[in-house]
Amino acid sequence: MDKNGPGSAPARWGGRGPSSASEPKRINMKSAILPVIVLLGLTLTSRPLLAASPEKGVGEYSQPHGARVLTELKVSWYYDWKPRPDVAGAPANVQFIPMIWGPQNLNEADLQAAKAGGAGIVLGFNEPNEPSQSNMTVEEALDAWPKLEALGMRLGSPAVGTGDDVKPDGWLARFMAGAKQRGYRVDFLCLHPYQSSFDPQIAARDLVREVTEMHERYHLPIWVTEYAIANWEGKPVTPDAATEANFVRESTAAMDKLPFVERYAWYGAVTNQPYFSTNESDGKMTPVGKAWSEAH
Repeated sequence: MDKNGPGSAPARWGGRGPSSASEPKRINMKSAILPVIVLLGLTLTSRPLLAASPEKGVGEYSQPHGARVLTELKVSWYYDWKPRPDVAGAPANVQFIPMIWGPQNLNEADLQAAKAGGAGIVLGFNEPNEPSQSNMTVEEALDAWPKLEALGMRLGSPAVGTGDDVKPDGWLARFMAGAKQRGYRVDFLCLHPYQSSFDPQIAARDLVREVTEMHERYHLPIWVTEYAIANWEGKPVTPDAATEANFVRESTAAMDKLPFVERYAWYGAVTNQPYFSTNESDGKMTPVGKAWSEAH
């Protein structure tokens, strides 16, 4: 995708635990009515303010309505393919995750900006196997990797372009083998698993198969940092927005059941993909955006 720019921590295996509450054996209905009404009112009015899923994020460029978009999508994190946050006025409860997009970010200023972001997490190179993206050889990426390790942040792998991740001799496989040979640290795996089936259920099934295969191959937590339904080799490239929205529902429900998927982000809160962008240029949510907002 065209982005127009650019010590290890244990994996988080947590989940939502059950809650419990005890009830009194006798209830004075007269005295209980008012608290029940108040409680009901608080529940109804606070529903839009429920905390976002800790897994759910989005890719977001700088745009006039960016901060509002992040709030309305109910995400807990975002990234902008850059070392510095690019969304003015982003909500304080939405975590920014920096990225070292490519060679142009391997300078001290950008590296330290990523470290100063406060997340304690940094994403590796963006689609280095793609000439239109960071366009790095495996050796170039391996030679640069110690600079990312030196930041002392939790470090995500380079995210390769669609389809390369599953190739046994692909860019990612060669990078991971080289990192192991050199004793380099990779704390979690970043994937861009776009799915080519226009059937949302089949696409979600294929997505689960792909991320599971990658987890079993490298034994690392997974971050899905870009995804949607998109057949980059065919025409049409994408289905309609309603189909994408159904895929949002199917895919998030499926990934929420996978304990090794730590985070996932839709591509994206941008306006260059009319059929699967979450928002229009005026910030209004598309059907895909509404589905993403409702996903938990």
